[in-house]
Amino acid sequence: MSYADIEIRIIQWAEARKIIPNSTSDIQLLKAMSEMGELADATIKDDREAIEDAVGDVMVCLINYCALQDLNLVDCMEVAYDQIKNRRGILLPNGYFQKDAT
Repeated sequence: MSYADIEIRIIQWAEARKIIPNSTSDIQLLKAMSEMGELADATIKDDREAIEDAVGDVMVCLINYCALQDLNLVDCMEVAYDQIKNRRGILLPNGYFQKDAT
């Protein structure tokens, strides 16, 4: 199944449950942050099943957020990619991104 197919199904699911239009983008953002906390907890515990569930939950909240903002998540990712695609450098083992000076 393609990303677009899943995104449409998630939006239809949210509409059927009145998440869209009765929720707000603020609420969906807060819910996504809550799900990020669950993702962090699952990561600390190295719980692969919970990690997959939490990543999916974050994505559902972001899709709902975008739908409520009349945005497309893929379009947002394209904007971000366009901003980073020419960045040069490497991530060092200490977590610092060292930009290429050239």
